[in-house]
Amino acid sequence: MNRRDFIRLSALTGALSVSPWPLHAIGKEEMIKLTILHTNDVHSRIEPFPIDHKRYPGMGGAAARASIIKDIRAKEEHVLLLDAGDMFQGTPYFNFFNGELEFKLMSEMGYDAATIGNHDFDAGMDSLYQQLENANFPLLNCNYDFRDTIMEGQTAPYKIFKKGKLNIGVFGVGIELDGLVPSKLYGKTKYLNPVNIANETAKFLKEEMKCDYVVVLSHLGFEYDHNKVSDKVLASNSSNIDLILGGHTHTFLDQPVWQRNVEGELVMINQVGWAGLILGKIEIYFQKSFNKKWAYGETVIVDKNPIGI
Repeated sequence: MNRRDFIRLSALTGALSVSPWPLHAIGKEEMIKLTILHTNDVHSRIEPFPIDHKRYPGMGGAAARASIIKDIRAKEEHVLLLDAGDMFQGTPYFNFFNGELEFKLMSEMGYDAATIGNHDFDAGMDSLYQQLENANFPLLNCNYDFRDTIMEGQTAPYKIFKKGKLNIGVFGVGIELDGLVPSKLYGKTKYLNPVNIANETAKFLKEEMKCDYVVVLSHLGFEYDHNKVSDKVLASNSSNIDLILGGHTHTFLDQPVWQRNVEGELVMINQVGWAGLILGKIEIYFQKSFNKKWAYGETVIVDKNPIGI
């Protein structure tokens, strides 16, 4: 057993030792483990950074990320792979192919879902619509009203994933586009209050659809020094949300942060910077009969010799 596995096992044992769960039940009922892998703000970084790059020499790249994902899937039974937006824009690959390559590579990697970032509108909605044929995963968003646009009916507010005995609800929220994206690129798209609609969606997923865990793919940004809605603001004003996977602010978190919601429950928030340099990895353990769950997160550095797996 290596040092990381020892720390991981010790943390889990400690969590169980202070748990209110009956010890005899823990022994009888096997825990269900879910592994959530996530990215954000990859920004068309298809190739790794140059080996002589001052900050990120040889890091990132779709091939290295695909290899890491494949390795984790080979080890874990229940895996979700998600993205929190801004898949497009940042390298000549987007300028030449308008997102075709990004979507095709994400499809090859087996992404389960993504949300839409502001830069995903950079070639306009017509282009985004045309590239959807290259994505075999859904784009999730519940606070952009696409009625009377070409994107009407092309996204879903949420999706429920069945992982063993677990039902995992995932939905997406996006940042206000006005003032951030030229209006000609998003047309008649209407922005809806993300806090209100996120709470409505989370309540529906938990209470009506009986989801065991609710995940938000957010492109709101981690935090601001003013009252703009962020992941931290969303978490503190939420209920029924378990995990927020964020984007937009390119925030590198060494580990997830926790924020109490309106009911005093803890919500996990994570974001993994930008450019595909980091793969986020959240592991959740469930004991369904007692409605208990325990989670922790770590970062996996994306290069040829990844750290964190």
